[in-house]
Amino acid sequence: MAKRDYYEVLGVDKNADDAAIKKAYRLMAKKYHPDVNPGDKDAEEKFKEVGEAYGVLSDPQKRARYDQFGHEEPGQSGSGFGGFDGFGGFGGFGGLDDLFNMFTGGQTSARRNGPVQGDDIRLNVSLTFEEAAKGCAKEINLVRTELCEECKGTGAKAGTKPQTCSRCRGSGVETVVANTAFGRVQNRRACSVCGGKGTTVTDPCQKCGGRGKVRTSRRRSVNIPAGVDEGQIVTVYGQGHAGENGGPSGDLQLFISIKPHKLFTRDGADLYIEVPISFTQAALGAEIDVPTLDKPIKYAIPEGTQPGAQFRVKGLGIPHVRSTNKGDLYINIRVEVPKKLTEKQKEILRIFDESTTGKEYEQKKSFFDRVKDAFS
Repeated sequence: MAKRDYYEVLGVDKNADDAAIKKAYRLMAKKYHPDVNPGDKDAEEKFKEVGEAYGVLSDPQKRARYDQFGHEEPGQSGSGFGGFDGFGGFGGFGGLDDLFNMFTGGQTSARRNGPVQGDDIRLNVSLTFEEAAKGCAKEINLVRTELCEECKGTGAKAGTKPQTCSRCRGSGVETVVANTAFGRVQNRRACSVCGGKGTTVTDPCQKCGGRGKVRTSRRRSVNIPAGVDEGQIVTVYGQGHAGENGGPSGDLQLFISIKPHKLFTRDGADLYIEVPISFTQAALGAEIDVPTLDKPIKYAIPEGTQPGAQFRVKGLGIPHVRSTNKGDLYINIRVEVPKKLTEKQKEILRIFDESTTGKEYEQKKSFFDRVKDAFS
């Protein structure tokens, strides 16, 4: 299979300077790193491809030859610039140290065994419309890792303690020297004995098997504040997975979804309800009952109310999150035309219609005036 152009692999222009090439490599290597994509063979191949491309383009002499001859350099069999492994496994980027720094924000390898915050836990929580509007205590099943109570997170049997790793002497890293076609290359990696912790346990805790953590599953009650909306995240601090090396626990993040209501819809903190009224109520005005999330209220509809009219009642909406202020209630009017009238009812309507002069209908008069103007 033909190799892709190295500039294309890194997503840079052929005139890109060293800084742009290095930045592009960092982004691509981080994206396809095996630790980020465990078991993904495609990502692993792309990671190697990115490393090979950087190994060539980061070296002025190799880049000049590549720009002149491409992949097939004269006098070489196959690829003129070797494979990914020919650059010490990481494309001449300075070895594992630089890759580690990429994932730890530039921390030195000597600090790998320092405190690390635990991972966050993300759960989906479904609420009724009322629960979201008024707030509630919600029962969830929380599965997480916690520090072992028996060994207090050390992993060592009670009465003993972890020992400083004899191989890395507590640093958590070790230096590996590899002979390559380009000379001796030094790489620093997580200690193969202690796994980067800097300590080893000779007599492990029986409860956690030396891991210092145990997996728990418990029913917990979490408080949902009033006014949460669809798609919002409620964070419960410190209720995630336990940290490493004395680091704090992660957080519990609750992703909110809300079931629809039979009567109400919402837009932020504002409530909307559609209320049907008769055409007689719309014409003469009326006092109607309007549901709210608490108890019904009386609302006076003015005479001459038109279909689609909207009325606003302040402060009867949903609370703003962690605030005493509330949104408003909007009443949308739907005028219902009666069906299956009796003959007597029809006759009454005919008498009414014959008694009108046209001035009673503003929209009707305006419409026919526009029709008249259009054809005059």
